[in-house]
Amino acid sequence: MNMLIGLVALIAEPLLGYPALLQRHIGHPVQWMGALIDLFDRHMNDDAAAAKTRRRAGIIMLAVLCAITVLLTLAISLLLHRLPFGWVIEALLGSVFLAHRQLAQAVSAVAYGLEGSLLRGREAVSHIVGRDTKALDEAEVARAAIETLAENASDGVIAPLFWLLIFGLPGIAVYKAINTADSMVGHLNARYADFGWASAKTDDVVNWVPARLTAMLFCLAAIITPGASARAALKAVLHDAGKHKSPNAGWPEAAMAGALHFELGGPRTYGGEVLNLPSMGSGRRHLGPNDIRKSITLYAIALMITFVIVAGLYFSII
Repeated sequence: MNMLIGLVALIAEPLLGYPALLQRHIGHPVQWMGALIDLFDRHMNDDAAAAKTRRRAGIIMLAVLCAITVLLTLAISLLLHRLPFGWVIEALLGSVFLAHRQLAQAVSAVAYGLEGSLLRGREAVSHIVGRDTKALDEAEVARAAIETLAENASDGVIAPLFWLLIFGLPGIAVYKAINTADSMVGHLNARYADFGWASAKTDDVVNWVPARLTAMLFCLAAIITPGASARAALKAVLHDAGKHKSPNAGWPEAAMAGALHFELGGPRTYGGEVLNLPSMGSGRRHLGPNDIRKSITLYAIALMITFVIVAGLYFSII
Protein backbone atom coordinates (compact mmCIF):
# COMPACT_ATOMS: atom_id res chain seq x y z
CA MET A 1 0.00 0.00 0.00
CA ASN A 2 2.89 2.38 0.69
CA MET A 3 3.88 2.19 -2.99
CA LEU A 4 0.44 3.41 -4.01
CA ILE A 5 0.52 6.09 -1.33
CA GLY A 6 3.90 7.24 -2.67
CA LEU A 7 2.61 7.41 -6.25
CA VAL A 8 -0.39 9.51 -5.26
CA ALA A 9 1.77 11.76 -3.08
CA LEU A 10 4.14 12.37 -6.01
CA ILE A 11 1.22 13.41 -8.18
CA ALA A 12 -0.58 15.43 -5.50
CA GLU A 13 2.30 17.69 -4.47
CA PRO A 14 2.80 19.48 -7.81
CA LEU A 15 -0.95 19.57 -8.52
CA LEU A 16 -2.24 20.66 -5.13
CA GLY A 17 0.70 21.87 -3.06
CA TYR A 18 -0.02 22.96 0.50
CA PRO A 19 -3.27 24.96 0.71
CA ALA A 20 -2.65 28.68 1.25
CA LEU A 21 -5.65 28.80 3.60
CA LEU A 22 -4.05 26.26 5.92
CA GLN A 23 -0.70 28.03 5.68
CA ARG A 24 -2.28 31.30 6.80
CA HIS A 25 -4.30 29.87 9.68
CA ILE A 26 -2.29 26.97 11.09
CA GLY A 27 1.08 27.09 9.35
CA HIS A 28 2.91 24.10 7.87
CA PRO A 29 3.76 20.88 9.79
CA VAL A 30 7.47 21.58 9.26
CA GLN A 31 6.94 24.96 10.92
CA TRP A 32 5.40 23.16 13.90
CA MET A 33 8.48 20.96 14.10
CA GLY A 34 10.68 24.04 13.86
CA ALA A 35 8.80 25.74 16.69
CA LEU A 36 9.33 22.71 18.94
CA ILE A 37 13.04 22.56 18.05
CA ASP A 38 13.36 26.28 18.79
CA LEU A 39 11.67 25.75 22.16
CA PHE A 40 14.18 23.05 23.08
CA ASP A 41 17.04 25.18 21.81
CA ARG A 42 16.06 28.14 23.98
CA HIS A 43 15.46 26.12 27.14
CA MET A 44 17.98 23.26 26.93
CA ASN A 45 20.95 24.58 24.97
CA ASP A 46 22.80 26.35 27.79
CA ASP A 47 25.90 28.17 26.58
CA ALA A 48 27.47 27.81 30.02
CA ALA A 49 26.95 24.04 30.24
CA ALA A 50 29.66 21.46 29.62
CA ALA A 51 29.97 19.97 26.14
CA LYS A 52 28.80 16.55 27.36
CA THR A 53 25.71 18.09 28.95
CA ARG A 54 24.82 20.00 25.78
CA ARG A 55 25.31 16.92 23.64
CA ARG A 56 23.03 14.93 25.95
CA ALA A 57 20.42 17.71 25.75
CA GLY A 58 20.58 17.55 21.96
CA ILE A 59 20.03 13.80 22.01
CA ILE A 60 17.02 14.21 24.28
CA MET A 61 15.63 16.97 22.06
CA LEU A 62 15.86 14.82 18.95
CA ALA A 63 14.43 11.76 20.70
CA VAL A 64 11.41 13.69 22.02
CA LEU A 65 10.84 15.36 18.65
CA CYS A 66 10.87 12.01 16.84
CA ALA A 67 8.73 10.32 19.51
CA ILE A 68 6.04 13.00 19.30
CA THR A 69 6.10 12.85 15.50
CA VAL A 70 5.84 9.04 15.45
CA LEU A 71 3.01 8.91 17.97
CA LEU A 72 0.91 11.55 16.21
CA THR A 73 1.41 10.28 12.66
CA LEU A 74 1.08 6.62 13.63
CA ALA A 75 -2.22 7.34 15.35
CA ILE A 76 -3.43 9.20 12.25
CA SER A 77 -2.21 6.42 9.95
CA LEU A 78 -3.91 3.66 11.98
CA LEU A 79 -7.14 5.64 12.02
CA LEU A 80 -7.00 6.21 8.25
CA HIS A 81 -6.38 2.51 7.60
CA ARG A 82 -9.85 1.85 9.04
CA LEU A 83 -11.50 4.08 6.45
CA PRO A 84 -12.43 2.75 2.97
CA PHE A 85 -10.23 5.28 1.15
CA GLY A 86 -8.09 6.36 4.06
CA TRP A 87 -4.93 5.65 2.06
CA VAL A 88 -5.83 8.57 -0.24
CA ILE A 89 -5.89 10.94 2.72
CA GLU A 90 -2.60 9.46 3.95
CA ALA A 91 -1.08 10.12 0.53
CA LEU A 92 -2.30 13.72 0.59
CA LEU A 93 -0.86 14.19 4.08
CA GLY A 94 2.40 12.62 2.95
CA SER A 95 2.60 14.97 -0.04
CA VAL A 96 2.83 17.87 2.40
CA PHE A 97 6.39 16.75 3.18
CA LEU A 98 7.47 16.59 -0.48
CA ALA A 99 8.73 19.70 -2.24
CA HIS A 100 9.45 18.93 -5.89
CA ARG A 101 7.26 21.69 -7.36
CA GLN A 102 8.34 24.24 -4.77
CA LEU A 103 12.02 23.43 -5.35
CA ALA A 104 11.77 23.76 -9.13
CA GLN A 105 9.88 27.06 -8.81
CA ALA A 106 12.44 28.52 -6.41
CA VAL A 107 15.36 27.59 -8.65
CA SER A 108 13.54 28.81 -11.77
CA ALA A 109 13.07 32.16 -10.03
CA VAL A 110 16.85 32.51 -9.88
CA ALA A 111 17.14 32.04 -13.64
CA TYR A 112 14.42 34.62 -14.29
CA GLY A 113 16.03 36.98 -11.78
CA LEU A 114 19.44 36.74 -13.43
CA GLU A 115 17.91 37.52 -16.80
CA GLY A 116 16.58 40.74 -15.31
CA SER A 117 19.71 41.80 -13.46
CA LEU A 118 22.47 40.46 -11.25
CA LEU A 119 20.82 42.10 -8.22
CA ARG A 120 17.57 40.25 -8.89
CA GLY A 121 19.47 37.00 -9.30
CA ARG A 122 21.25 37.52 -5.99
CA GLU A 123 17.93 38.33 -4.30
CA ALA A 124 16.27 35.21 -5.68
CA VAL A 125 19.12 32.87 -4.74
CA SER A 126 19.35 34.35 -1.23
CA HIS A 127 16.00 32.69 -0.47
CA ILE A 128 17.28 29.16 -1.16
CA VAL A 129 20.91 29.14 0.04
CA GLY A 130 22.62 29.77 3.35
CA ARG A 131 25.79 31.29 1.92
CA ASP A 132 26.50 35.01 1.59
CA THR A 133 25.04 36.25 -1.71
CA LYS A 134 25.63 40.02 -1.82
CA ALA A 135 28.98 39.77 -3.64
CA LEU A 136 28.23 36.84 -5.96
CA ASP A 137 28.76 37.30 -9.68
CA GLU A 138 26.41 35.79 -12.28
CA ALA A 139 28.27 32.47 -12.51
CA GLU A 140 28.37 32.12 -8.73
CA VAL A 141 24.64 32.81 -8.47
CA ALA A 142 23.93 30.19 -11.13
CA ARG A 143 26.18 27.60 -9.48
CA ALA A 144 24.58 28.25 -6.09
CA ALA A 145 21.13 27.64 -7.55
CA ILE A 146 22.20 24.45 -9.34
CA GLU A 147 24.02 23.10 -6.28
CA THR A 148 20.92 23.74 -4.17
CA LEU A 149 18.73 22.00 -6.73
CA ALA A 150 21.00 18.94 -6.74
CA GLU A 151 21.24 18.64 -2.97
CA ASN A 152 17.58 19.36 -2.29
CA ALA A 153 16.47 16.89 -4.94
CA SER A 154 17.70 14.37 -2.40
CA ASP A 155 16.74 16.11 0.87
CA GLY A 156 13.43 17.52 -0.32
CA VAL A 157 12.11 14.82 -2.64
CA ILE A 158 13.90 11.48 -2.92
CA ALA A 159 14.72 11.04 0.77
CA PRO A 160 11.23 11.84 2.11
CA LEU A 161 9.70 9.70 -0.65
CA PHE A 162 12.08 6.85 0.24
CA TRP A 163 10.95 6.86 3.88
CA LEU A 164 7.30 7.25 2.86
CA LEU A 165 7.59 4.11 0.71
CA ILE A 166 9.14 2.15 3.57
CA PHE A 167 7.20 3.34 6.63
CA GLY A 168 4.25 5.32 5.31
CA LEU A 169 3.19 8.62 6.87
CA PRO A 170 5.22 8.12 10.10
CA GLY A 171 8.34 7.45 8.01
CA ILE A 172 8.18 10.62 5.94
CA ALA A 173 7.17 12.76 8.93
CA VAL A 174 10.04 11.52 11.12
CA TYR A 175 12.47 12.05 8.25
CA LYS A 176 11.33 15.68 7.94
CA ALA A 177 11.63 16.13 11.71
CA ILE A 178 15.26 14.93 11.61
CA ASN A 179 16.05 16.98 8.52
CA THR A 180 14.49 20.10 10.04
CA ALA A 181 16.45 19.62 13.26
CA ASP A 182 19.66 19.30 11.26
CA SER A 183 18.94 22.47 9.28
CA MET A 184 18.25 24.41 12.48
CA VAL A 185 20.84 23.13 14.95
CA GLY A 186 23.18 20.81 13.04
CA HIS A 187 25.89 23.43 12.58
CA LEU A 188 29.58 23.26 13.45
CA ASN A 189 29.73 26.47 15.46
CA ALA A 190 30.15 27.32 19.11
CA ARG A 191 26.44 27.17 19.93
CA TYR A 192 25.45 24.03 18.04
CA ALA A 193 28.51 21.80 17.65
CA ASP A 194 27.43 19.78 20.70
CA PHE A 195 23.69 20.44 20.97
CA GLY A 196 23.20 19.71 17.27
CA TRP A 197 25.56 16.73 17.11
CA ALA A 198 22.83 14.08 17.29
CA SER A 199 20.67 15.87 14.71
CA ALA A 200 23.55 16.21 12.24
CA LYS A 201 24.70 12.60 12.62
CA THR A 202 21.17 11.19 12.39
CA ASP A 203 20.48 13.28 9.30
CA ASP A 204 23.61 11.81 7.71
CA VAL A 205 22.30 8.31 8.40
CA VAL A 206 18.76 8.81 7.06
CA ASN A 207 20.08 10.51 3.90
CA TRP A 208 22.83 7.98 3.12
CA VAL A 209 20.79 5.74 0.81
CA PRO A 210 18.59 8.50 -0.73
CA ALA A 211 21.61 10.64 -1.68
CA ARG A 212 23.09 7.76 -3.63
CA LEU A 213 19.75 6.93 -5.20
CA THR A 214 19.43 10.56 -6.30
CA ALA A 215 22.85 10.42 -7.93
CA MET A 216 21.87 7.28 -9.81
CA LEU A 217 18.59 8.89 -10.90
CA PHE A 218 20.54 11.84 -12.33
CA CYS A 219 22.78 9.38 -14.17
CA LEU A 220 19.72 7.64 -15.63
CA ALA A 221 18.09 10.96 -16.49
CA ALA A 222 21.24 12.00 -18.35
CA ILE A 223 20.65 9.16 -20.83
CA ILE A 224 17.55 10.90 -22.20
CA THR A 225 18.29 14.55 -21.38
CA PRO A 226 19.44 16.51 -24.46
CA GLY A 227 23.11 17.47 -24.19
CA ALA A 228 23.70 15.47 -21.01
CA SER A 229 26.07 12.55 -20.51
CA ALA A 230 25.34 9.57 -18.28
CA ARG A 231 28.94 8.40 -18.59
CA ALA A 232 30.30 11.77 -17.45
CA ALA A 233 27.78 11.82 -14.59
CA LEU A 234 28.89 8.42 -13.34
CA LYS A 235 32.55 9.38 -13.72
CA ALA A 236 32.03 12.54 -11.66
CA VAL A 237 30.21 10.58 -8.96
CA LEU A 238 32.99 8.01 -8.68
CA HIS A 239 35.73 10.63 -8.78
CA ASP A 240 34.31 13.56 -6.81
CA ALA A 241 31.39 12.56 -4.55
CA GLY A 242 33.63 11.29 -1.78
CA LYS A 243 35.60 14.56 -1.66
CA HIS A 244 32.70 16.52 -0.17
CA LYS A 245 32.85 17.22 3.56
CA SER A 246 29.29 15.88 3.80
CA PRO A 247 28.94 12.10 3.40
CA ASN A 248 25.85 12.65 1.24
CA ALA A 249 25.72 16.08 -0.44
CA GLY A 250 28.52 15.33 -2.88
CA TRP A 251 26.64 12.48 -4.57
CA PRO A 252 23.76 14.33 -6.26
CA GLU A 253 25.92 17.41 -6.76
CA ALA A 254 28.68 15.47 -8.54
CA ALA A 255 26.14 13.56 -10.64
CA MET A 256 24.43 16.74 -11.83
CA ALA A 257 27.75 18.47 -12.51
CA GLY A 258 29.07 15.56 -14.55
CA ALA A 259 25.84 14.99 -16.43
CA LEU A 260 25.64 18.60 -17.63
CA HIS A 261 29.40 19.15 -18.10
CA PHE A 262 29.56 21.71 -15.28
CA GLU A 263 31.99 22.28 -12.46
CA LEU A 264 30.18 22.93 -9.20
CA GLY A 265 31.42 23.40 -5.65
CA GLY A 266 34.56 25.33 -4.75
CA PRO A 267 34.94 28.30 -2.37
CA ARG A 268 31.88 29.93 -0.84
CA THR A 269 31.30 32.31 2.06
CA TYR A 270 29.12 31.81 5.13
CA GLY A 271 28.80 34.64 7.63
CA GLY A 272 31.92 36.29 6.26
CA GLU A 273 33.97 33.09 6.56
CA VAL A 274 35.31 31.54 3.35
CA LEU A 275 35.01 27.76 3.08
CA ASN A 276 37.16 26.08 0.44
CA LEU A 277 34.94 23.19 -0.61
CA PRO A 278 36.08 20.68 -3.25
CA SER A 279 34.97 20.97 -6.86
CA MET A 280 32.42 18.57 -8.33
CA GLY A 281 32.79 17.76 -12.02
CA SER A 282 35.37 19.09 -14.46
CA GLY A 283 33.32 21.13 -16.92
CA ARG A 284 32.40 24.83 -17.19
CA ARG A 285 32.27 27.08 -14.12
CA HIS A 286 30.97 30.16 -15.94
CA LEU A 287 27.28 29.33 -15.83
CA GLY A 288 24.15 31.39 -16.42
CA PRO A 289 20.33 31.31 -16.57
CA ASN A 290 20.18 28.77 -19.41
CA ASP A 291 22.41 26.41 -17.45
CA ILE A 292 20.04 26.66 -14.48
CA ARG A 293 17.21 25.64 -16.80
CA LYS A 294 19.25 22.68 -18.09
CA SER A 295 19.65 21.49 -14.51
CA ILE A 296 15.89 21.84 -13.93
CA THR A 297 15.25 19.73 -17.04
CA LEU A 298 17.57 17.00 -15.74
CA TYR A 299 15.84 17.18 -12.36
CA ALA A 300 12.37 16.94 -13.94
CA ILE A 301 13.36 13.89 -15.99
CA ALA A 302 14.86 12.27 -12.89
CA LEU A 303 11.51 12.74 -11.14
CA MET A 304 9.66 11.17 -14.06
CA ILE A 305 12.00 8.19 -13.87
CA THR A 306 11.34 8.00 -10.13
CA PHE A 307 7.60 7.88 -10.77
CA VAL A 308 8.04 5.11 -13.36
CA ILE A 309 10.21 3.07 -10.98
CA VAL A 310 7.76 3.41 -8.08
CA ALA A 311 4.85 2.55 -10.39
CA GLY A 312 6.76 -0.47 -11.66
CA LEU A 313 7.42 -1.65 -8.11
CA TYR A 314 3.76 -1.19 -7.20
CA PHE A 315 2.40 -3.13 -10.19
CA SER A 316 4.96 -5.89 -9.71
CA ILE A 317 3.70 -6.40 -6.15
CA ILE A 318 -0.08 -6.43 -6.78
